[in-house]
Amino acid sequence: MSFFGFGPSADIEIVLDGQDSRKTAEIKTEDGKKEKHLLYYDGETVAGKVNVTMKKAGSKMEHQGIKIEFIGQIELYYDRGNHHEFTSLVKELARPGEITGNTSYGFEFQQVEKPYESYTGANVRLRYFLRVTIVKRLSDSVKEQDIIVHTLSQYPEMNSSIKMEVGIEDCLHIEFEYNKSKYHLKDVIVGKIYFLLVRIKIRYMELAIVRRETTGAGPNTYNENETIAKYEIMDGAPVRGESIPIRLFLSGYELTPTMRDINKKFSVRYYLNLVLVDE
Repeated sequence: MSFFGFGPSADIEIVLDGQDSRKTAEIKTEDGKKEKHLLYYDGETVAGKVNVTMKKAGSKMEHQGIKIEFIGQIELYYDRGNHHEFTSLVKELARPGEITGNTSYGFEFQQVEKPYESYTGANVRLRYFLRVTIVKRLSDSVKEQDIIVHTLSQYPEMNSSIKMEVGIEDCLHIEFEYNKSKYHLKDVIVGKIYFLLVRIKIRYMELAIVRRETTGAGPNTYNENETIAKYEIMDGAPVRGESIPIRLFLSGYELTPTMRDINKKFSVRYYLNLVLVDE
């Protein structure tokens, strides 16, 4: 987790404490690729050191101050020029002066509040990062380094099953039941589908997990649906009284926790979508 290439006259390296032993996690970038960064939780201290290395021995660099920031922000892709910061902490590493050789600066953001989970979606990104700035007369030198934050949750006290009846009058009447309404990311969805009335020829039936990302508010609300998983649970025409079992293992899919009204900017919800296709 080192960062190099800092400006024309010096290199910078950000070394986080315990980075050799700390867990890492992956997160998608905007272009769909995956990046791996160090993993932190709410309330954990973020500390380390910043190494500034002069590119030429004996050279020196004047600056108007050096600072490091810890930032948590939400970026809405349709409003890229306006980042919404919900966490912003600053530490001064050096007062205005001159760097005449290789220098290290320690930093510590104690018990930092990290209220939300890192997230990259179709229209929004929630990220945490460290930003080092060397203030110079003509233009500042800036480098950023991301970390990933996961939130910890407790099992819900109430977790009732889902049971519903749906159908088309005088043609189809089915009842479906799922064992829980709340699942953890490595859980198994167990359920059954009962055919109470069948007067149409059904070709097959599919079950899909759909992620709905909602951004904005009021008339500017925008929903983006993405099918995360889809698989066929029945092939052919069932008859009245048939029961179709469901067992869907969630660990194989890229899911995030459900997010409700995060900083009043976006929400992420998951739905089970049952699709029947007739002839």
